[in-house]
Amino acid sequence: MDQLTSIRVFVKAAETGSFAAAAGQLRLSPQMVARHVAALEAHLGTSLIARTTRRQTLTDIGRSYYERCRVVLAEIAEADAVAQEMKATPSGIIRVNAPVTFGSHALAAFITDYLARYPDVQVELTLSDRIVDPIEEEFEVIVRIGELADSSMVAWPLLPYRLIACASPDYILRHGEPQTPTDLQHHACLVYGHWSAGSACRWRFEKQGEMFEVKPSGRFRANDWKALMNAAIAGHGITLGPEDVLKTEVERGSLVQVLAGFSGPARPMHILVPAGRRRTTKIKCFVDALRAALGPR
Repeated sequence: MDQLTSIRVFVKAAETGSFAAAAGQLRLSPQMVARHVAALEAHLGTSLIARTTRRQTLTDIGRSYYERCRVVLAEIAEADAVAQEMKATPSGIIRVNAPVTFGSHALAAFITDYLARYPDVQVELTLSDRIVDPIEEEFEVIVRIGELADSSMVAWPLLPYRLIACASPDYILRHGEPQTPTDLQHHACLVYGHWSAGSACRWRFEKQGEMFEVKPSGRFRANDWKALMNAAIAGHGITLGPEDVLKTEVERGSLVQVLAGFSGPARPMHILVPAGRRRTTKIKCFVDALRAALGPR
């Protein structure tokens, strides 16, 4: 007899407490249930169920064997479900959280392309620069910028989040172009964030292994990259902002990258999904496509 089928019959007999009850649920005869259990006992060389005229009970070995068989059957069911999902076309709603600037530019462009490829998928994108709780807030996929400290998440790297320095052609014509990061102290800088005495802003650059750190100064600060970019386009100073946003304006001629010979700051960026949550087809397909589009080559 097939051992896996015999295990399923044995587990059902143990759970129902009788061969007759197991037979009724499995649509077998009580005699066939008894044969399956006997085949297992012969294979193992020991008794699994003690039978009397009034009742049947698991032996000590039978009880231990039953517990392990339950785990095995659950794993098989899980493997079957995963295999079926892998064959399936992704569908359903994916709830995604991402930082504001990255989410509204590079990620939004990826999502629109992805939705064109998979018409049965919907994406609910929430943009926030705070660290969210994926379980409490029910996010299935999260993009996070910065070092990771949350061990309850499974992570895959994306390309680093790089910053570049830019100014308008008009600003450079009026004030000249900085040749080194140190020159920035003589320029009006458009700074992301709000000033506080305890958290002075620093711009860091690197060239051939040498690090340069400057404290930008300027009269305009904002907590929104778009506001700073528009100020830079209008000729009000030099800003240090996301490469994927500013490169578009550089290509249009609205901005010019300055200090191009220096590498600007770069922060790690990852895709996160909650650990322990089974990766359904819709999540696996989305994560795999995002890694292929925006991950390291």
